[in-house]
Amino acid sequence: MSYVDGFLIPVKTARKDDYIKLARESWPMFQEHGALKLVENWGDNVPEGKITSFPMAVKCEADETVVFSWIIWPSKEAREKGMKAVQEDPRMDQLPGDMPFDGKRMIFGGFQTVFEG
Repeated sequence: MSYVDGFLIPVKTARKDDYIKLARESWPMFQEHGALKLVENWGDNVPEGKITSFPMAVKCEADETVVFSWIIWPSKEAREKGMKAVQEDPRMDQLPGDMPFDGKRMIFGGFQTVFEG
């Protein structure tokens, strides 16, 4: 079954277009290195919780929006190989240094697919 890298990212709301541009420019690298799909979702109905929530998880600030994102890989092995190749890809150095999000508050993890409907 497939393997998924998942991300929660606090992105400056005013920099939505910059974030989308970054995703579009990054996708070819991931695809060339084995990723099957990249999905970027801009928070639209993401309520603040009392105990837990997406905004609380990333310490979302008033001028930020939560992005929920994932990359689908054919397998964990393909992900390991692909992510290493992406990180070493010289095109990564051409991406803008001024990221539209705070990477320190990004939450990420790898997930084994156990069911697909």
